[in-house]
Amino acid sequence: MFRLLHIDSSARHGLSGMQAHGSHTRRLSARFIQRWQSGRPRDPVVYRDVALQPPAPVDGRWVHAAFTRPAQREPWMRDVLAESDALVDELLAADLIVIGAPMYNFGMPSTLKAWIDNIVRVGRTFGFDRGRAGEPYWPLLADQGKRVVLLGSRGDHGYDPGERLASINHVEAGVADPLRYIGIDAFESIAIEYDEFGDERLHASIAAAEAQVDALVERLAATAPAKAPDVHPAPCPDAQ
Repeated sequence: MFRLLHIDSSARHGLSGMQAHGSHTRRLSARFIQRWQSGRPRDPVVYRDVALQPPAPVDGRWVHAAFTRPAQREPWMRDVLAESDALVDELLAADLIVIGAPMYNFGMPSTLKAWIDNIVRVGRTFGFDRGRAGEPYWPLLADQGKRVVLLGSRGDHGYDPGERLASINHVEAGVADPLRYIGIDAFESIAIEYDEFGDERLHASIAAAEAQVDALVERLAATAPAKAPDVHPAPCPDAQ
């Protein structure tokens, strides 16, 4: 069936409005999934909490292993890449990726960045061939119909395009650009603002974001196929 990958990254546990100091992004992502499943209960959802179970950061051993041809990898290299392989497999299986991503110091949480670093993989999600004419890099997940929904929260306000703090908002682009690089171009985002103010502006922002989530679920669910086609990445030469 149509498959969803649900990722939370907030360091706050629980949902705002239900638990003290609960997470706004967990609130929005949970609402999105609940609304989706209420209309399409047969669509499977894989859940990953990168705050509770952070992916290992990329290090020199990981890079060495990833850029070694698969047939030449030693056992330790396969072990180093095992978690990354599991994360990539989840991404490949998903048709819709729903990500809760609060703004921390103008960017995404480090655990979400670690997830991105683990799934942008040569030979698995992007191709690389030094001998290829023109651009030696190309996306392997293009034209598969995958979509990303990013659900955010911000302490201040005015981070959307054209607003007062847009130039220092590195969350949406920080998530969208690497995913576009591997071929996932369809991207939607909704965010709660005014968290640090805690006044009626915050309550209004929450209400507006929840209404946008509901409308987005309705729109995307109406166009989602009942069964996702089995699409496999284009063959890629071994990493050079």
